[in-house]
Amino acid sequence: MVTRHINKVGVFSLGKILAAVYGILGLIFGALITLMSMGMGSIISNQGAFAGMMFGAGAIIALPIFYGIMGFIGGVIVALIFNAATGIIGGLEIEVE
Repeated sequence: MVTRHINKVGVFSLGKILAAVYGILGLIFGALITLMSMGMGSIISNQGAFAGMMFGAGAIIALPIFYGIMGFIGGVIVALIFNAATGIIGGLEIEVE
């Protein structure tokens, strides 16, 4: 095994990766909210089912976009902090074969 050090992380690279990961999570959460709102709307009344479907459709579109944007911003911030910390403390040590 060889020990290597990660001294710098690409700021926009990490931002893009976390945007994709969080976008997928937003899609999953949006689908769950859609299912729950449709179920709850049908329990309340017939008009509630339509309102629940519209709310769910909005959630399945809006949540992946919102989560993706927040993931990108969070990734950029984390990468900047990581790069600053490794400049002071040193790199992240990993073992590879």
